[in-house]
Amino acid sequence: MATSSGELASTFCAILTTMRIRQWTKNLFVLSPLLFSQHLFDHTTLLRSVAAFIFFSLLASSVYFFNDIIDRKKDGKHPVKQHRPIASGKLPLSVAWTIVAFLLTIVIVGAFFISIHFLYTVLSYLLLNVVYSLYLKEAVIIDVMTIAASFILRIVAGAFAIEVPISEWLLICTSLLALFLGFSKRRHEITLLEGSASTHRPVLLEYSTYFLDQMISLVTASTLIGYMLYTVSDESVLKFGSKNLLYTVPFVLYGLFRYLYLVHQKKTGGDPTAELLTDKPLLLNVFLWALAVILIIYYR
Repeated sequence: MATSSGELASTFCAILTTMRIRQWTKNLFVLSPLLFSQHLFDHTTLLRSVAAFIFFSLLASSVYFFNDIIDRKKDGKHPVKQHRPIASGKLPLSVAWTIVAFLLTIVIVGAFFISIHFLYTVLSYLLLNVVYSLYLKEAVIIDVMTIAASFILRIVAGAFAIEVPISEWLLICTSLLALFLGFSKRRHEITLLEGSASTHRPVLLEYSTYFLDQMISLVTASTLIGYMLYTVSDESVLKFGSKNLLYTVPFVLYGLFRYLYLVHQKKTGGDPTAELLTDKPLLLNVFLWALAVILIIYYR
């Protein structure tokens, strides 16, 4: 009985690990339409947005399970990913597939009750990630662009969940930031794996640190300029009643610089979520940016 209880506890821990709950912070992008739509303190809208965040997070976890199942052999050769439950054999494939089916059932049913358009976005995200796992992750540049597309779908899903217009500026800034993080992740993978990089992820053979540095420089500048233009655009000034959003630019600038510092000086950047949660200056900067945005938008 003790052994059975121990095995059950071990399996439960393996499931939670594979769900990557820490990675759910990426799905905070689902809440961004709520913030910029000026409905943050509308209780009904807030609850719908939070529900959308939860369902999207469960969807992301199902995708993590699928990815780990498909990549289990490659992950076994990775110095870090070899310890993942599925790659190490701690979590049986039969259990993993069962969890995928269970999570998707919850998400699809829940998404239907939120909004039919939200459901379509959920299914689009699922399809995109399945195609990415099977094919697109081996296509140079397109692999990172697919990651950026998944962030755009988070924004679209958040807007559909609370039935507000989708800001083109928000989509542009989000896609550029996602490209920045994606290329930074590829650079970290090459640095970490060195000569065995292409063995774990064949597409890394098509990249080099020099090429990635060029791409990172391009999207860094584009992200900053895009955000600056958004803060002073006619749409933003009309909607928020002032150009004060421009005063949040220093936070964005510092955030980009800090992340570049982590990538180049600390040799990290492979996991944006980990950096956000463990790097105190970066975490504080994001908090101050969010606070400044709320004060400017809601207390002008």
